[in-house]
Amino acid sequence: MRLYTHPACLGHDPGIGHPESPARLRAVLKVLDDPRFSALERVEAPRVTREQLLRVHTPEYVDHIFASAPGGGHARLDPDTVMSPGSLEAALRAAGAACAAVDAVLASVTRHAFCAVRPPGHHATRDEAMGFCLFNNVALAAARALETHGLERVAIVDFDVHHGNGTQDIFWHEPRVMYASSHQMPLYPGTGAAHEHGDGNILNAPLPPGAGSAEFRAVWEQHLLPELDRFRPQLLLISAGFDADARDPLAQLQLVPDDYAWITQHLVELADRHADGRIVSSLEGGYDLDALREGATAHVAALME
Repeated sequence: MRLYTHPACLGHDPGIGHPESPARLRAVLKVLDDPRFSALERVEAPRVTREQLLRVHTPEYVDHIFASAPGGGHARLDPDTVMSPGSLEAALRAAGAACAAVDAVLASVTRHAFCAVRPPGHHATRDEAMGFCLFNNVALAAARALETHGLERVAIVDFDVHHGNGTQDIFWHEPRVMYASSHQMPLYPGTGAAHEHGDGNILNAPLPPGAGSAEFRAVWEQHLLPELDRFRPQLLLISAGFDADARDPLAQLQLVPDDYAWITQHLVELADRHADGRIVSSLEGGYDLDALREGATAHVAALME
């Protein structure tokens, strides 16, 4: 299994007190340095190319992100989304990690890959930065699989506590991509209702505040996983957010680390059935450092099994 990351992803610094801090990635990387993860092949993430970015983002938006990168201080793109001098390079490496990981799994270099990167991506739409996200890493990975490798069915699974509105928006009319998400509702960004279906390729399973392991496992076991099975994806992409943990300060779901092991094991089985085992997972949210560390540990350990 491969681990994609880059030191530049620590250089994105939205400022003191911002929840999406470099400490998040440091916590994940530190736990993955544990001897139990010694078998991980560590790979330096390349930069995403402009050509790759334009597969999911508009030229005007890409130009806007490059032009907004500050030489010093901070540039605020929306009330939550901030760029520092290191943010552009971090975003290019985060998106590049996801695309490179797709290339590797589809070339059978590795079956599973985890991208320990930031900023996260699933709120970024075709033409708008929001929710701490600049480029939509997992959407870029899916586009890479479709357009470069010619896949016909790619599934994106998202268990972040916040709905991936950007990913949904990008693939709303793309039947080659199935997007399946469990998330808290009501909660930012306000999308992800069960009736939001796109062209039949969007699956949303909103959970009420206070829902825990039983409710989470039920929506996956009874609804989302069976639909993914019917779709028969040739590649499985994961938006791996760990902020549905009960300790997270930005939401009110009540998951525990074992829930992330459970869902990952089921996704590995799904990929084994339909996708020759091919999985690329990319870090999204998670804002309590202990919960993030333990959730990522459970997720990566299950991928390595």
